[in-house]
Amino acid sequence: MSENEGNVIQFQKKTNGIIAAVVAVVLILAVIILLTCFKIDKIQVTGNKHYTKDEITKIIKENGYVDNSVIMMLKNKFHPVKDIPFVAKISIDYVNAHTVTVTVYEKSLAGCIEYMDRYVYFDQDGYVLEISLTKLSDAPCITGMTFDSVELHEKLPIKDKKRFKLILKITQLINKYKLQIDSIQFTSENEVLMFHDDIRIELGDGSNIEEQLTDLRQILDGLEGKKGVLNMREFDTAVGTASFKEKK
Repeated sequence: MSENEGNVIQFQKKTNGIIAAVVAVVLILAVIILLTCFKIDKIQVTGNKHYTKDEITKIIKENGYVDNSVIMMLKNKFHPVKDIPFVAKISIDYVNAHTVTVTVYEKSLAGCIEYMDRYVYFDQDGYVLEISLTKLSDAPCITGMTFDSVELHEKLPIKDKKRFKLILKITQLINKYKLQIDSIQFTSENEVLMFHDDIRIELGDGSNIEEQLTDLRQILDGLEGKKGVLNMREFDTAVGTASFKEKK
């Protein structure tokens, strides 16, 4: 090996060493900046209905929380928070160095049915979304139904297909017209009852349910604060026959 070749090799080694040192310093600085300059000071929560902001924040902090906006965003992207009752998914987005936004995508609940001291929540297609000990105020509870078993993510095992179809239609209409219904009951005579505060609503066999529920909100607004029985068995939009028997 000539002297010139030896000098070239030594120069290359020095150059490689300098480059490696610079890269190492840059990486160390990047890690230091990442760990010290992205501390989370504010968590914004949107999309939540069943949970409060504080409850969502608590859930996030109990599921592998990292007090770093960048790391938290990346962590949620690859290992998202799962298995939260009534929540389909949660996304965490970077806003700035000290702020992240948590977006809650809640499951669309149509109603619930009591089963073995639990509440079975289902969607508008009749699929079971949750089985819980908690009763949510915005999901009307249906009584007068019996089951052998209920499976999560399966359709409600209602053998009477006509009644099953009616249940889904009722819950869809309640959501459509934003009705505040506490519970729905099917009687032994196959009649439909609804309960709103202290008002019992009699709907008959449900054959005219769409016309009945179309005007129900307006009728209930006129009965606000009253107690009694609202008879809508013969009600339709053409005749509009409904009677209210007030209880003192």
